[in-house]
Amino acid sequence: MQGNAGPVPILRGLSLQVERGETVGLVGPSGSGKSSLLMLMGGLERATGGLVQAMGQDLTALDEDALARFRLSHMGVVFQSFHLIPTMTALENVATPLELAGAPDAFARAAAELDRVGLGARRDHYPAQLSGGEQQRVALARAAAPRPAILLADEPTGNLDGATGQAIMDLLFGLRADHGATLVLVTHDPDLARRCDRVIRLADGRLAAEAAA
Repeated sequence: MQGNAGPVPILRGLSLQVERGETVGLVGPSGSGKSSLLMLMGGLERATGGLVQAMGQDLTALDEDALARFRLSHMGVVFQSFHLIPTMTALENVATPLELAGAPDAFARAAAELDRVGLGARRDHYPAQLSGGEQQRVALARAAAPRPAILLADEPTGNLDGATGQAIMDLLFGLRADHGATLVLVTHDPDLARRCDRVIRLADGRLAAEAAA
């Protein structure tokens, strides 16, 4: 990966294949490279060497515009810090990627997705008017609304209390099952990791262990 002072060797000698429809948990201590690996998978960071492929497409060969189009068409990403647009309502936040993808029914689909995550009555509220759990529900709806083939989640419950985090994860796994998406999840929670088909443990930027959950 590229840092301000040049290449930073965060991930080294790592080879990983995720099958279509699989759920994979990425675990390991802070600084082990979990989030960096997820960002490379999503084309959100550039690899300084090696190859990153998704759905037969070499992401390392795409420019930024092509990467953005690929993510828009095939991926949904959920972050720990929600990344909602503060000047847009919940409905507008969910509808925006659908509009960018050219969906003629963007707002109807966004409304339906907010209903599915239990926020139909909050669709006209702005992020600042929503609790942390509600904001993450909006982020989940936004990620799932385009029906992505791949869902990437980086510590999606990290900013939430236990009960709220559990509800969010139930929603995430439910959305994944409904859409048949591949799910790759970064987490520090061993209980959450065990819900995945497979658990990948990283240490010092390398693959340390792999096991069925």
